[in-house]
Amino acid sequence: MPKSKSNLIQSVDRALQILECFSKRENELGVTQIANRLDLHKSTTFGLLSTLENRGYLKQNLENGKYRLGIKLFELGKLVEDGMDLRTSSLPYLKKLVYKYDETAHLAMRDGNQIIYIDKVEGESGIKMSSQVGKRAHVYCTGVGKAVLAFMPEKDAEEIMKNIKFHQFTCNTITDSNELKEELKKIRKRKYCIDNEEIEVGLKCVAAPIMDYNGEAVGSISISGPTSRMNHEKMNLIAKDLKEIIMKISETLGYKNV
Repeated sequence: MPKSKSNLIQSVDRALQILECFSKRENELGVTQIANRLDLHKSTTFGLLSTLENRGYLKQNLENGKYRLGIKLFELGKLVEDGMDLRTSSLPYLKKLVYKYDETAHLAMRDGNQIIYIDKVEGESGIKMSSQVGKRAHVYCTGVGKAVLAFMPEKDAEEIMKNIKFHQFTCNTITDSNELKEELKKIRKRKYCIDNEEIEVGLKCVAAPIMDYNGEAVGSISISGPTSRMNHEKMNLIAKDLKEIIMKISETLGYKNV
């Protein structure tokens, strides 16, 4: 809960406002620009900038006199990043899904042009599957793979699709890039994807992407089970729960649904 403004220390608040002035579009700002933006005197602004620079939070470009964010912020950000362990954040939710649906849950991340499983939780009645932690899989014929591919930056996704060597595992496997692109459009629209016996006959799954603070997919979670149990009604219920859960995990990674 935000503190009352009466408890704020003005100089600290102003220093933080200065740091928040910077963005990807404006990664360098001058004293006058910052002073005008925050409605501060130039002398006050310069004193705050000098303090922040001395502590490593800002760095001055000696050629034009402007400031940019400093290495100290990267160091602190790395500490935050290290604490945002995807596997640790996701495991309680995987267990919750498995407990509710008694099927197998997977957590995966993209590694180059492939997907790698980083965690797996099996239900008591779960069928034996070839997936295992550390194993790689294709992006185009797995739920976890398509979920990530659909929510990657378009340029990166295009590059991956150029290098895919399609192989037909079942009669439902996507086997060309145009078909895959159409499938990715559907996934983006409904916020989750389905593997309809595309890599293994008799196996279906529902998957959804985990987003990071940049709004990019860094991983995905799926619930897999035999076709005999994964009927339309059950898959819709899983999809609803999965979308809620991946949003909670994404928020721990700094994602903001705006």
